[in-house]
Amino acid sequence: MELATKPVLYSYFRSSCSWRVRIAFALKDIEFNLVPVNLIKDGGQQLSEQYRKLNPMQQVPAVEIDGITICQSLAVIQYIDETRPGPRLLPADPKARAKVRMISDLIASGIQPIQNLSVLLKVGEEKVPWAQHFINRGFQALEPILKETSGKYCVGDEISMADICLVPQVYNAERFKVDIGQYPTIKRLNETLLELEAFKVSHPSQQPDTPASLQA
Repeated sequence: MELATKPVLYSYFRSSCSWRVRIAFALKDIEFNLVPVNLIKDGGQQLSEQYRKLNPMQQVPAVEIDGITICQSLAVIQYIDETRPGPRLLPADPKARAKVRMISDLIASGIQPIQNLSVLLKVGEEKVPWAQHFINRGFQALEPILKETSGKYCVGDEISMADICLVPQVYNAERFKVDIGQYPTIKRLNETLLELEAFKVSHPSQQPDTPASLQA
């Protein structure tokens, strides 16, 4: 396959789905061009007709890569894992790979969408207890799974897509004042992963569109 020039990532600094892709790019050492899409400004730049053509769901991220556009973060991660060299983001062993996908889907389908911006806008004044409820509900399921599957990282001792999903979700949990101390395995894994360079450079506090007050 002839690989095109740098991928283009349409991202919002605090979007957990965008952060997943930034982590994956960093782990794979893939250079990319970032186009900020402000989910708050102008009533939500993702709602523009121009952006709808890129991502009909009007969410971030969207990635232009190799002549195609991919709109879902897990699809992006799996595509670059299949087309780019570097550390595997999905294990070769089918059982370990199934565990990675299970954990990733639990977060990406079972927790994150229920406390997404578009949902919280509909919930209104009760958005904080709503987010806390569904994050806690998800973490109560995730903690015993990770206790069984984890080594140094979420599944054994190699970084995977599961780790890429975990860290942004913990960041969201902390934003909504969820007590992470209730979940010692999640807390340990998150702290370990945040020490890695790929997670540092992709962090919401380090992005070109991060407001000055939130920059590290």
